[in-house]
Amino acid sequence: MLDIVKETISMGDGRTIIIETGRLARQADGAVVVREKNTMLLATVVVSKETKKNETNFLPLTVDYREKYSAGGKIPGGFIKREGRPSDEEILTMRLVDRVLRPTFPDSFNKEIQIMISLLSYDKTVLPDGLAGLAASTALSVARIPFNGPISEIRVIRSNEKYIINPSLDQLKEADIDLIVGASSHSIIMIEGEMKEIKEKKFLETVMIAHKAIKPQIEAQLRLVDKLSKNHIFFFDDQKSINQEQENKMLKLKEELHLFSYSKIEKIYQSFFDKKTRSIQEKIVLNDFKRKFLAEEEEKKAIIDQFFEEIKKKITRNLILNKGVRLDGRTNKQIRSISSFVDYLPGVHGSALFSRGETQSLSTVTLGSSLDANRIDNVVMENHEKFYLHYNFPPFSTGEIRSIRGVSRREVGHGNLAQRALKNVIPNNPYTIRVVSDILESNGSSSMATVCAASLALMDAGIPIKNPVSGIAMGLFMENEKKIVISDITGEEDHFGDLDFKITGTKYGMTACQMDVKTMQGVTYDLMNQILMQALEGRIFILNKMLETLPKYRQKMKPNAPKIYTLNIPKDFIGSVIGPGGKVIQEIQSYTNTNILIEEKGDSGYIEIIGKDDEKIEKAISRIKKIAFVPELGKVYKAKVKSIKDFGAFVEISKGVEGLLHISEIGWKRLNNIEEELHVGDIIDVKFMGMDEKNKKMKLSRKVLLPRPIKNKIKKI
Repeated sequence: MLDIVKETISMGDGRTIIIETGRLARQADGAVVVREKNTMLLATVVVSKETKKNETNFLPLTVDYREKYSAGGKIPGGFIKREGRPSDEEILTMRLVDRVLRPTFPDSFNKEIQIMISLLSYDKTVLPDGLAGLAASTALSVARIPFNGPISEIRVIRSNEKYIINPSLDQLKEADIDLIVGASSHSIIMIEGEMKEIKEKKFLETVMIAHKAIKPQIEAQLRLVDKLSKNHIFFFDDQKSINQEQENKMLKLKEELHLFSYSKIEKIYQSFFDKKTRSIQEKIVLNDFKRKFLAEEEEKKAIIDQFFEEIKKKITRNLILNKGVRLDGRTNKQIRSISSFVDYLPGVHGSALFSRGETQSLSTVTLGSSLDANRIDNVVMENHEKFYLHYNFPPFSTGEIRSIRGVSRREVGHGNLAQRALKNVIPNNPYTIRVVSDILESNGSSSMATVCAASLALMDAGIPIKNPVSGIAMGLFMENEKKIVISDITGEEDHFGDLDFKITGTKYGMTACQMDVKTMQGVTYDLMNQILMQALEGRIFILNKMLETLPKYRQKMKPNAPKIYTLNIPKDFIGSVIGPGGKVIQEIQSYTNTNILIEEKGDSGYIEIIGKDDEKIEKAISRIKKIAFVPELGKVYKAKVKSIKDFGAFVEISKGVEGLLHISEIGWKRLNNIEEELHVGDIIDVKFMGMDEKNKKMKLSRKVLLPRPIKNKIKKI
């Protein structure tokens, strides 16, 4: 019989989450099914049996998340009817899990580890990304992998002043705060999300509520592990102890490198060189040591590089924590020099070049129609994004040579953060807006430079954004009781620090954030509040610098930008506008040099007219309005008499739209012959009085527009 073990987590509102092991994927080192309602995730973990020769300090951890189309009762679209490469949404979920797990592993852990998470069943009331971290952590715990867990992740939103844990897709639409929070039982490790100009106090309150909801999930994982039978095979570490002689050689080599390079690197760091010069100076020191001490021992060069990184880290942290010195000479709150330009590229619809220190983003805005919307069609959602942002990080931005194999996970993640930072300030408008940020130079905070550049580019394009957005990356260095918060971190400060906290917002509040804590020491809520307040100060400073370049969005779009006019017509007229075989709409497009899109929405036909000449667009609008003419109640129209009958005259109030003007509505006097008053071809004013409920025909009147005759009164004697 299968040894199935379950544990139930109460969410406090009647909902429950069930975690189970022992039924599926028993060849894996750890396998868990997590279920909330009908959403089910399978998480598996496998650890290499051999110790990986790790030539860097980077943990050999791979997290993979995939959504089975069958989970939502769908068949993959496109020509190939099977799941292919991961979507952006799947990549973002992989990153969320990776970022919360990676700092929990000890530095000594160097076995390759692969975590695979699959969405097996999807319930539209439960989003799976809020359960993925719980599934991965439980699989690690079941396998007894040595990590500082368990941990968990949840999604939390605030909607109509109420907090909801693990919401549905529909509930997200009304939320003004939407966060994914990852934490251990005692500290927050990771935060990512978006907000609608929320104050820091409300953000912190949301994080605290999320942490409170995470703790029962961690306790359930511990209970599940305790229930496992004694026959369960747990992870075992077969790492053999290093030969004492070999260990002594490594220690000696490390000491020699320290003696040779420490003072030299410290001097370089206190000279406040730019990044490129500092990097060259570091390489000179490292190469001098290798030539002097290593000779032909190529196999030791990799371990020397690792020892050298440790020395650089130690020096950087010592300078900041004990001397208050940063590598570029700034104070802990000081922002790097800022410069920005708009309208930098004359041929695009909007552009901005934003530089902060040695980080530079060139962002462009391109305007299109609804045909250019970004189509999302996956298991969880079907959507058309009319605002989206793409982020590119070429190797030359850091002076490197690197093969380019498509878009990296990092580029997807940074682009998503910048998009979330800006999406809630984009007004409702007919345009599809694509922003592209190309990082031309990078020394930290490139995603925040993207937010600033993109905000300026949108304003340059004439998009009436609600408020401009700026962004800043905050850092933290901790040692025992000493804690130094630094603003606008560089690449080295990010790499060697204990926290990376990216925060974006307008002058009224936060719009997005991304926080990664790199140590299990944890960040208290008081310390997080200190970081938020210091970030606010820096954010406003950066925003004011941006507004010096362009204080307000342009009132007019660029001459080369497309103009889009939208209108709605009754659904019954869609066929008339299109014409047989598309003849009518093609003729209008050819005559006016425009593109016309028609889509049925409810009882209306939604029309987009796209062109570059305002006068020609107006002609297209006029043609469509004549075809789809619907008279307005009480409006007066110039009408042409088309024919005369005994009972009235047929008049044309718009091209092809005729109605009967009854003999009784022509004038106030009684007519024996209509031609006493009207003739074919006459142009008269008529008022639309509504539709006749019986025969569904127009009721028109000329009489009501004429002065009523005064009756002569005869006095009685």
